[in-house]
Amino acid sequence: MEMAAISDSPVVDTPPSKDDQPDEIPQDPKDDGKSDVKAEDEREAASDPSMYRYIKEDLFTSEIYKVEIRNLPKFIGFNNLKRFLAKHNLNPHKIKLLGKQTFAHGMQWKGQVLSVRLAKPKADPILRKRRQEEGEGAGAQPPSKRTECSEEEAPLSVQIANVVTPLWNVPYEEQLRRKEQEVVGVLQRLAKEIGSTNKAMLPWLFAQKGKYNKMCCPLEAIQPSPTQTEYRNKCEFLISVGADGEDKTIGFRLGKYKGGSCAVVGPADTCHVSAEAKRVVGEFQKFIRTTPYSVYSPETYEGHWKQLTVRTTRTKQAMVVVFFNPQKLEEEELCALKNSMREYFTEGEGKGSGVTSLYFVREGQRTSPNPEDLPCELVAGDSCIHEELLGLKFRISPHSFFQVNTGAAEVLYSAVREWAQLDEDSTVLDVCCGTGTIGISLAKRVKKVIGIELCQEAVEDARVNAKLNGLGNIEFHCGKAEDVFPNILNALLSPNVTAIVDPPRAGLHSKVILAIRRAEHLKRLVYVACNAKAAMNNFIDLCRAPSNRVHGAPFRPVRAMAVDLFPQTMHFEMLLLLERVDYDSQQQQTSSSL
Repeated sequence: MEMAAISDSPVVDTPPSKDDQPDEIPQDPKDDGKSDVKAEDEREAASDPSMYRYIKEDLFTSEIYKVEIRNLPKFIGFNNLKRFLAKHNLNPHKIKLLGKQTFAHGMQWKGQVLSVRLAKPKADPILRKRRQEEGEGAGAQPPSKRTECSEEEAPLSVQIANVVTPLWNVPYEEQLRRKEQEVVGVLQRLAKEIGSTNKAMLPWLFAQKGKYNKMCCPLEAIQPSPTQTEYRNKCEFLISVGADGEDKTIGFRLGKYKGGSCAVVGPADTCHVSAEAKRVVGEFQKFIRTTPYSVYSPETYEGHWKQLTVRTTRTKQAMVVVFFNPQKLEEEELCALKNSMREYFTEGEGKGSGVTSLYFVREGQRTSPNPEDLPCELVAGDSCIHEELLGLKFRISPHSFFQVNTGAAEVLYSAVREWAQLDEDSTVLDVCCGTGTIGISLAKRVKKVIGIELCQEAVEDARVNAKLNGLGNIEFHCGKAEDVFPNILNALLSPNVTAIVDPPRAGLHSKVILAIRRAEHLKRLVYVACNAKAAMNNFIDLCRAPSNRVHGAPFRPVRAMAVDLFPQTMHFEMLLLLERVDYDSQQQQTSSSL
């Protein structure tokens, strides 16, 4: 359930749409911008109902689930509100603060009478932009000439490079330097946070900051990607009208939908997409242009072709998953389309494209925001593709997670293996394990590996991968890490336990962090963060002083390193090794130093 707070009033929303941000983003209650947007939305709703037609259709959108809570007591923060809602069995997904308003009836809280009503939805971004452009044409101030000229002068190949690979024209050594500086900032901030949340660590922290440029631990040199171009083994392309006016174009979107853009540019001139993927895109584009079906329009909700996902491997296999909105087509028409697709890629012009696995996904009205819940129909070829990594074999299914840069993933996993300091008595907990790559790469060195993963398809792949590599000391559990992990930890009696966590961008659920803290026999943790800033709360909770909420001795950061899995962009993976604090030895060291 999502909540958006309006200074005195928030909003509750269940389930989030695919465009929603997963993180909770507090808004300044004094910021009148939100109020202005809200007021503008209300004016637009009155004057042009089409701006909100998407909520009238039978379409999945979180906007229809939002409600406003008004007349909150003064000086109430997010945590206060969350606790209040939890007390009444409500679990908010997101909270936003908007402009001050008062409105009353219903439940009381701290002397204030609360009110709940359906929240106003946001206007469709494209229709809003179109309206603004019409207003500009009617005499409003036009955009600056400088902006217009710069956009018109840049070729489409440069424009799309700036969107998908913003560092394409920056020398690689400079890219690495910038990314390393990002990690320096993260470790310096973590040092400050540890200082304010764990006073017992201050003597150690003071020494660390003096030795390591105000950072909480030493930072090792960033590890470059073995290849800086054509490195991606998975790409998701949109099917839309091309920015050059060509219909049925497969490529990357030039802007965001909320910015009013649906146009795409093909990947031919992009530097991070492999030649194999470009060849597949080219052939599939030829195919869809031979069909009578139009591209899907997120503006009108009409049309059919939506998205193309391409996965390639070092073993020269290629998986294609095409997303198609059937609208009101009869089953016979859909069968004919799939048959023609099969013939094109197995016997026709697309035979030489290299496609070894072809899937068809009917993506009509979603009942869930998660694309993985959509069934994939195998149209032609094998059900899976296979990849080789660190001398091991891995099966990959359509929805399974696998690092997008195979060569750099080998660098990353080799570092994990070294840092984990494992031996034949070790038990490894591989949390958010995907297809089992990290755990499987460590299994021959340890007593046992236990993997935990949310995606059932990935767990099935992981189990097959363990067999493919002749491993009998590894098991996988399917479920949310916050549900499965505590039970596994409680049942684990081994005194030599190391956890390796590789969570999604938002980081680990707080329940997992609390379970790790409680498990005193877990002495070492390797955290693989694809977004170090988003993982900061996890780092802080692992290191904070014990309290009524957080039980067990804290961890402290020992070493850190960045690995560049995403050349030509500012993204990278960060490794952070944390070890459990031994208070007895720490006190002895402090006494001896005195």
